[in-house]
Amino acid sequence: MNDNKLSITANKVRQGIVTAVYSAKSGHPGGSLSIADIMTYLYFEEMNIDPANTKNPDRDRFVLSKGHTAPALYSTLANRGFFPVDELKTLRHVGSILQGHPDMKHIPGVDMSSGSLGQGLSAAVGMAIAGKMDNKDYCVYCVCGDGEIQEGQIWEASMMASHRKLDNLTVIVDNNGLQIDGDISDVCSPYPIDEKFRAFGFEVINIDGHDFGQIRDAFAKAKTVKGKPTAIIAKTHKGRGVSYMTDQAGWHGKAPNEEQYNEAMKELMKQQDILEKGGEA
Repeated sequence: MNDNKLSITANKVRQGIVTAVYSAKSGHPGGSLSIADIMTYLYFEEMNIDPANTKNPDRDRFVLSKGHTAPALYSTLANRGFFPVDELKTLRHVGSILQGHPDMKHIPGVDMSSGSLGQGLSAAVGMAIAGKMDNKDYCVYCVCGDGEIQEGQIWEASMMASHRKLDNLTVIVDNNGLQIDGDISDVCSPYPIDEKFRAFGFEVINIDGHDFGQIRDAFAKAKTVKGKPTAIIAKTHKGRGVSYMTDQAGWHGKAPNEEQYNEAMKELMKQQDILEKGGEA
C-alpha cells in the first residue's frame, strides 16, 4: 500500500475503535487511537499473516502488551478480514468474542491474551526465543505503552531479550505522553525512553508514529539489525483523529456519549473523504 491508502485504512480502523467503545459504553479510546497508524502498518504491510490460516506456525506474532487498547487491535483485525467489522459493535457485550482485553482462546488473530500491564513483553520475548530454538524465520512484534514501561517486568524482559540476542523481536513504545493519571512525566517519568532501551542493549529508532514514511523506514531498518532486539519509540498523540480527544488524558478510559460519538464519526468521515480525493487529512 502507498501512504495514502494506509492513511485511509488507518482512518477506517479509527472509525471502528470509536464505534466499538461507543457501543460498549466503556473502553479505552485515547490510547487505541494513538496506535492506529502503527497497527495499520503492521497488519496491512509488515507482518506475514493470513486471516484464513491464523495458526500457521511460520506466521509473524504480535503481542499487544498494553491490552486495554484492545479496540485498536480488534478494529485492525476486523478490517484485515479476521472477522466481520460489524462484530466491533459487540465489544464487551455478554456472549461476544470481543472481551475488554485480548483473548487468544476466542478471537481469531490474537496471539497472546494480555491486559496485566508489563507482562506482554515477557510473552513476546518467549515467542522470540521459541522462534530461535525452532530455527523459524518469523518475527515477533510487541506494542507497549509509555506509561506501561513504568512496570519493572518490562525491563526484566528487555534484559533477557538483549541477553538472548533476539534480533527477531521488535518492541514498539507508544509514546503518547499520557496515562490514566495524567502526564507520564508527572506520574513516574520513564524518560529518556530511548536511552533506557539502548542501555539494555537494543537498537533504538525514534519516529513520528503517525508518519507512514518514518514507520516504514523504521521497520525496514529493524529487519537489518543482527544480534540484538530493536525498540521503536513512536511519538504519538493520544486520541489522534478525533479533535476533542487529542492529547486529553481524560479520554484514556471513557466512552463517548451519543453526541460525542456522532461528532467523532463526522470528523473521521470528513478526513476519509479528503484522503480518498488524494488530499491530506
